[in-house]
Amino acid sequence: MRKVYVIGTCDTKGDELRFACACIARAGAKPVLIDVSTAKPDPDADVTAETVAAHHPQGKAAVLGLTDRGKAVAAMGDALKLYLLARKDVGAVLGLGGSGNTAIVTEAMRALPVGLPKVMVSTLASGNVAGFVGPTDIMMMHAVTDIAGLNAISRTVIGNAAHAVAGMVSHRVPKARKVKPTVGYTMFGVTTTCVNEIRRRLEPATESFVFHATGTGGQSFEKLAESGFFDGVIDITTTEVADYLVGGILPCSADRFGAFIRHAVPYVGSVGACDMVNFGPRETVPPQFAQRKFHVHNAHVTLMRTKPEENAKIGAFIVARVNRMAGPVRFLLPLKGVSAIDAEGQAFHDPVADAALFDAIRNGWVKAKKRKLIELDLNINDPAFAAAAVKAFKEIT
Repeated sequence: MRKVYVIGTCDTKGDELRFACACIARAGAKPVLIDVSTAKPDPDADVTAETVAAHHPQGKAAVLGLTDRGKAVAAMGDALKLYLLARKDVGAVLGLGGSGNTAIVTEAMRALPVGLPKVMVSTLASGNVAGFVGPTDIMMMHAVTDIAGLNAISRTVIGNAAHAVAGMVSHRVPKARKVKPTVGYTMFGVTTTCVNEIRRRLEPATESFVFHATGTGGQSFEKLAESGFFDGVIDITTTEVADYLVGGILPCSADRFGAFIRHAVPYVGSVGACDMVNFGPRETVPPQFAQRKFHVHNAHVTLMRTKPEENAKIGAFIVARVNRMAGPVRFLLPLKGVSAIDAEGQAFHDPVADAALFDAIRNGWVKAKKRKLIELDLNINDPAFAAAAVKAFKEIT
């Protein structure tokens, strides 16, 4: 049986971490206590902080003995990530702690494969945990009380977490056997018609994995692509770039498309929903955008129409990344609108703004044998556009 790695700062959470290890052992799994203390390492841990710190690219001196705690925590997170990635016996990871240890452990957890059990008991788990979870499957459990001594509440919460990871490692879900080619998609409500039609045409010969283009959705899509999970991708909805460049709430990172730059995954892409920037309820839209054109998608989502100069920047960002892709590429431009509400007669119909997007991509496109730019006099949700995307996908897979 693979081991459960129990990780925390033993100098302040030693009793709690050892309690978790005891619970795991009683449940029939094998715990390994890893100390990631940056101030007073525990020499009695199964894996000492010195051992972990030695995996930092600059050695343990870059982690231990620093006077700046923030820098030490960040460095320990980097070291722990490399330590865990070097191990072959990790069956699950359980972290316990406050803000510092949550940052250290989740930094490493995010680098581990999707499907490997990861549970983080944290004092921060009842708030916004997007920065800790990122694009992967970390389970955040609220500690309720501070992890500062064992009491009736902490014993129950930590014990439940320990039993959960023991159960996960003892009863592993068999790895699914791939029986069909796998295809990853990006989708938004305003491109759903397009993606559903593409899926209809490719299934049941392929297995579909659809990701909501919400920032973390795109990151999850690329994390799986980078791990070799997909046989090809149809990245129809690249709207996260608009939020990243203009200031919306669902942005990608600077590394959007990076998975396809580093790995030769067959890639079909488009500019779905690049006509909009996402905000929350209407009253939360930043004041500098007060005079812009909006569409209230629902009570929780307000969409702002992109302007020509913004679309030019979006197109330039996308084409610069697509030009660097390592594998075969087909990129489709829907000249009659990039979303359901960008079609003629709809709220965001703006041919001038769309033209700025398309021109930026045309002007920046670098011709290459494996890359082809395809322009279609269609809206992105027209059935003929989906048919063209399917044809392009079959050409390169």
